[in-house]
Amino acid sequence: MDERIYDAVRHAVLTQRLPAGSRLPEVNLGEIFGVGRSVVRKALMRLAADNIITMRRNQTARVIRPSQKETQDIFAARRVVEAEVMRVTAGHLDHAAGAELQAIVDAEQTAHDQQDHDNRIELSVDFHMRIADHCDNSILADMLRELILRTSVAVALYKRPGMDACYTDDDHRIIAKALVSGDGELAAKTAVAHLNHLEERLLLEDTEDTVDLASILRV
Repeated sequence: MDERIYDAVRHAVLTQRLPAGSRLPEVNLGEIFGVGRSVVRKALMRLAADNIITMRRNQTARVIRPSQKETQDIFAARRVVEAEVMRVTAGHLDHAAGAELQAIVDAEQTAHDQQDHDNRIELSVDFHMRIADHCDNSILADMLRELILRTSVAVALYKRPGMDACYTDDDHRIIAKALVSGDGELAAKTAVAHLNHLEERLLLEDTEDTVDLASILRV
């Protein structure tokens, strides 16, 4: 049952419905989802493990508010890790894996054209996650999965108004084709440029918004 809470909060953060620092009281979440506090706490612990929220003893859980330095460190780490994952993975994708990436890129383009903001964000995250799944180095893959989520959350929390998160021209399409053709350097170069573009467009500022959890989480 905690899966519903986890998915709802994660999606609300990634789609900018829950801003940085938003409070997530256990009692409120329990009432919204009709579950006990033990179920809520389990979901919150998963969200904290994925660096989506922060939990401190005797304090209400909150959506993370990474500092400017922490955000810069996250992007710097991801540039290094993802570039190496591209080099390791390029040329080692089978036909099914290549078709899977292409299908995600096509679906992402459709979502963008239809202004389906929420679906496009989920597809963008999924594109990078699938690349991690196909990486033969399991340690690099695990590191990348964590960094994908942390950078995605940072972009969702701090992107400038009107900015299309993780969508810049044909970057994903270029990366997919380069991985299939075995051009790891092109894939790595494009991934790094992609991340640079996203980081440059962030607007790091403090917010303390009052939010309606029931309305935001749509239950």
